Amino acid sequence: MAEFVRLESDPTHPAVAVLRVDRPKMNALNSQVQREIRAAAEQITADDQVRAVVLYGGERIFAAGADIAEMVDMSYADMTAQSGELQRAFTTVAQIPKPVVAAINGYALGGGCELALCADFRVASSAAKLGQPEILLGVIPGAGGTQRLSRLVGPARAKDLVFSGRMVDAAEAANMGLVDRVVDVEESQAAPDEDPVYTAAVQLVARYSDGPAVALRAAKQAIDSGLETDLETGLEIERLHFAGLFATEDQTTGMRSFLEHGPGKATFNGR
Repeated sequence: MAEFVRLESDPTHPAVAVLRVDRPKMNALNSQVQREIRAAAEQITADDQVRAVVLYGGERIFAAGADIAEMVDMSYADMTAQSGELQRAFTTVAQIPKPVVAAINGYALGGGCELALCADFRVASSAAKLGQPEILLGVIPGAGGTQRLSRLVGPARAKDLVFSGRMVDAAEAANMGLVDRVVDVEESQAAPDEDPVYTAAVQLVARYSDGPAVALRAAKQAIDSGLETDLETGLEIERLHFAGLFATEDQTTGMRSFLEHGPGKATFNGR
C-alpha cells in the first residue's frame, strides 16, 4: 500500500479516478512520493475501467514542490540518478492515455507546478499560486518546468517565470494559458463539505468518461507526439491514428448511430 499517494474513484462518476497526493503539510514531493505517483499512474493506464483522471492535492494545497531537506546534501552523482527517476515519474503521468485534469488549490510550485503541467487541463482556485521558484535555490526546474511550461505558454513567458522564480496568481496564470479555468472560491455555491475546485475539475473530465476511449487515446497521443515534431511528420502520425480507428467497434457504433439518429447519440463501449 502506498503511504502518500492513493487512488480513489469519484463517488458521482465512477469512471473518473482521483490520483490524490496526501503528504502533510505541504505535499512535498520526495523520492517516495515520486515512486508512488509513478506506480499510481501505471495502474491508471492499465485499468480499462478508468476513463478520466483528476490529479488532486486536497483542499488546501496541490504541492509546494520537491523536498528540499532530502536534496540539500545530494551530490552531482546522487542527483544524476535521482533526477532520472523524477522525470520518469512525471512522464508516466503525462503519458496516461486518458483525459487528465489537475485540480489546484493553494500552492503549485516547483515540482508541484511541473506535476500540474503533466495534465491535459488545469483548474485552479482563485486563491491558487503557481510558479517555478527553483532559480531562488540556485538551480533550475528538473521535472519538465523548462520544457512542458515553454510548450504550453511560450518561451518568453516560461523564461520570465523560470528566470525570476516569481509566483503568479490564478488570474495571471489563466491569462498566459497556464491554467484553463479559475474557480472563484469566494462566490462558489458549493456545499460546505465540497471543494468547488475538485468539483469543477471532475465536471471538466467527466464529459469524456463515456466517450470512445480508444479514439480519445489516439487523439491525445497524436496531439502530444505531433507537438514534438515537424508538421509533415505530425500529419502522418495523425493519419495513422485516424486510419487505425477504423478497426474499432466504437468507430462502427459512432458512424452507424450518426446515420440512424444524428450526431451525439452514440453509446460507446471503449473498444
